[in-house]
Amino acid sequence: MKNYFITATDTDAGKTFVACALIQALIKDEHSVAAYKPVAAGCQQIDNELVNEDAQLLSHFANCNQLISEVNPIALVDPIAPHIAASKVSRAITIAEVTQGFERVLANNADINITEGAGGWRLPLNLQANKTSYLSDFVKQTKQDVILVINMKLGCLNHALLTYQAIIADGLNCVAWVANSASEIPISNLDENIASLEQLLPMPKIAQFDFYPETTMSLHEKICMAAQNIDLASLTLAISKEDKL
Repeated sequence: MKNYFITATDTDAGKTFVACALIQALIKDEHSVAAYKPVAAGCQQIDNELVNEDAQLLSHFANCNQLISEVNPIALVDPIAPHIAASKVSRAITIAEVTQGFERVLANNADINITEGAGGWRLPLNLQANKTSYLSDFVKQTKQDVILVINMKLGCLNHALLTYQAIIADGLNCVAWVANSASEIPISNLDENIASLEQLLPMPKIAQFDFYPETTMSLHEKICMAAQNIDLASLTLAISKEDKL
């Protein structure tokens, strides 16, 4: 069983798109895959249940027949920072709660578990006078391998390096990265920025996704097309190297 945590250089970097494409690629490679998005802020009420669009998409692509409440146990209405959204409904998000949800996902005994984070790496879950908890604390506790989604925009080199350094400083393995053009406004000198990242980051780039404009293709079709361009061999090789260290 392998556990991958999908993080990004910032919010709206395309974590869900990449996570779903990775799930699709792994399933095509004949793996069972469970999905987990522990915290989602920005949900709507459907049949007396708060449902997040991204969590719904992850649930659709994973193949372990999970309930939406298992994929996303902490669902908050307001599309704002989760700890603020939680405070508005007088609740606190704890690492223990997030970890318990992950243990329920592990009970599916899938070959691979894909967890999608929220925002960037250092997302606060609750602010306390004596200790602030971050979603990254959960990743540290569960020792998941990390895949970094880099939003290809101005400033991406700095954002990518700072995020990578934070992951490594937390004692975790950042095993791969994905270049994602999440905005319809293209970054200038894209190829040069990609080349710079390939030189600066020690882990392999397993995919590069261009911005998908509005077309006759559905989102599902776009994800399936993206899945075909993920280099699973490089990901497997990277994991094998880390396991030997």
